Amino acid sequence: MTTLAPFFALYRRHFWRLSLGIVLAIITLLASVGLLTLSGWFLAAASLAGSAGLYSFNYMLPAAGVRGAAIVRTVARYFERLVSHDGTFRVLEHLRVYTFSRLIPLSPAGLAQFRQGDLLNRLVADVDTLDHLYLRVISPLIGALVVIIAVTGGLSWLDGRLALTLGGLMLLTLILLPPLFYRAGRPTGEALTQLRSRYRTEVTRWLTGQAELTLYGGEAAYRSRLDTTEAAWLRAQRRQANLSGLSLALLTLITGFTLVLIFWLAAGESDLPGAPIALFVFCTLAAFEALAPVGGAFQHLGQVMASARRVTQIVSQRPAVQFPSASPSVGGSVRLELQHVSFSYDGRHQALQNLSLSIAEGEHVALLGRTGCGKSTLLQLITRAWDPQQGVILLNDQPLAAWSEESLRRAISVVTQRVHLFSDTLRGNLLLASPEATDARLCDALRQVGLAALLEDDQGLNAWLGEGGRGLSGGELRRLAIARALLHGGSLILLDEPTEGLDAETEKHILILLRQIAEHRTLIMVTHRLQGLEHFDKICLMDSGEITEQGNHHELISKRGRYWDFHQRIAL
Repeated sequence: MTTLAPFFALYRRHFWRLSLGIVLAIITLLASVGLLTLSGWFLAAASLAGSAGLYSFNYMLPAAGVRGAAIVRTVARYFERLVSHDGTFRVLEHLRVYTFSRLIPLSPAGLAQFRQGDLLNRLVADVDTLDHLYLRVISPLIGALVVIIAVTGGLSWLDGRLALTLGGLMLLTLILLPPLFYRAGRPTGEALTQLRSRYRTEVTRWLTGQAELTLYGGEAAYRSRLDTTEAAWLRAQRRQANLSGLSLALLTLITGFTLVLIFWLAAGESDLPGAPIALFVFCTLAAFEALAPVGGAFQHLGQVMASARRVTQIVSQRPAVQFPSASPSVGGSVRLELQHVSFSYDGRHQALQNLSLSIAEGEHVALLGRTGCGKSTLLQLITRAWDPQQGVILLNDQPLAAWSEESLRRAISVVTQRVHLFSDTLRGNLLLASPEATDARLCDALRQVGLAALLEDDQGLNAWLGEGGRGLSGGELRRLAIARALLHGGSLILLDEPTEGLDAETEKHILILLRQIAEHRTLIMVTHRLQGLEHFDKICLMDSGEITEQGNHHELISKRGRYWDFHQRIAL
C-alpha cells in the first residue's frame, strides 16, 4: 500500500469535493435500503390488515415514505455520479500534469530506457487506471461500512439480537471478502497492466514501421507476435471476468444464507409480529447490495498498484541535470568555450574525448564529420541535456551549471534535424517559440523565412496545419523551424542538419537565410554537406569525438588535409 501513498496526497487537493461524493453515495445506499425495506414491510402489513383493516390501517404515511425514498435515491445517485466523476477527473488532471511536469526534466537522459509507446501508455492508460482507487475502492468501502452501522443501529430498535446478527455477518463479509479477492486478483491485475502496455507499444511500433516491415517481409512475423500478446491479454481479461463472477456468486451465496438465517431466527425465536419479520428480510436483501462492489473493487486493486508502480518509476527519478534557481544575465551576445570535454552515454564508449573549442561572439562555426563522430552530442551538451563527465563548458565565461534553465533556454535557439509540425493552427505552431508575440510579428517572421504563401490562405494565421489540415513540404518545415528560432531570438543559434534531405536550390536559399538571421549572433551548425561552408568563420572536422582539423574554408583547403580530401571526393 505504500506504493499508493504519494497518490493519496492528490486527493487532499479535492478533499471536500470527493468527500461530498462519498456522502451522496452513502445517502443513495441508505435510500435504496430504506426503499426496499419500507416497501416490503408496507406490502406485508397491508396484506395482514386485509379488507377488514382497510379503514384502520394508515397506508398514506408509508406510501409517502416509499415515494420519498425513491426520489431521494434518484436525485442522490445523479449528483453522486456528477460530483464523484468530476472530482476524479480533476484528480486525474492534476496527476497527469504532475507526471508530465516530472517527466520533462528527465528528458533525454532519464527517459532513454523507455520506449515512446511505453511512456505514452504510462502517461495515459496507467494514470487513468488510478481512478479505480477512489471510484472502486475508497468510496464503496466507506459506503458499505456506514450502511452496516446505520442498518445495525436502526434495526436494533426493533430486535437487537437480529440486528447484531445481520450487522455481524455483513461486517465479517466486508472484512474477509476484499483481502481474499485482492490476493486472488493481484497476479491477474499486474499481468493485465503489463500486457496492456506491451500490446499498445507493439501496435504503435507496428503502425510506425509498417512500410519497412512490408518492404523487408517481416510483417507476418511481427503480426504473429502481436497476435500472441493479444491472446495473452484476452486470457488475463477472461481470468479477471471469472473472478468477478466468482465474487458476485459468493456474495449471493452469503446473502442467501444470511437471509434464511434471519428469517429462521425471526420466525422461530423472535417476538416480532409478521410485518416486521418481512421488514428484516427485505432489509437484509437491500443491505447486502451495498457490499456488491467491494469484492470486485479489490480485484482491480492489483491493477491499480501495478499502474501506480509504473508511474512512480518515472516520477521518483531524479533528473540527471540540476539547474540553479538564479543565474547571470545573458547580455546581447554569446561566447562559448569548451575545455577538455569528455562524455560517454554508457560509461564505456566515449562520444567526446578531451575536446576543446573556443567560439567568439558573433562567430559562425560549422561542425563537419561522419555519422557518430559526436557532433549532435556536442549540441546536446551545450543545451545541458547531459553534463560532461570531464571538462567544463563556459557560456560568457560562466560554467553552464551556473545558469538557470530559464536563462539558458532564453539564450539558445535550436533548430533540430527533425522538425515537428503540431496539429494546430499556424499561429499555435509559431507561438511555441514566443508565446507573447503579436500577430504582426508572427507574419513578419514568416515573410522573412519565405513562407508568406502560408498567409495567403483565407484563414491566415488561423489556418490549420498537420492532421486534418494543410501539410508542409520538407523545405517549408525547415523554414518554419527557422521562423521559430527567429521569434525565439536567442543569442546562440544551434542548427542540427538544417538542410538534410533538401534539394540544392532550397538548401542554398536556407543557408543564405540563416546567414542573414544570424548576422550578429553566434551560430553553430552540424552538417554533412559542403554547401555554403566557405561563408563560415570556422570549420571543425570531428572524428571519434575529437576535433581533428579546424580553420576557415581557405585555410583548410590550403592544408590539403581531410577537409581537402573530402572536397576532392565531392568534386569528383
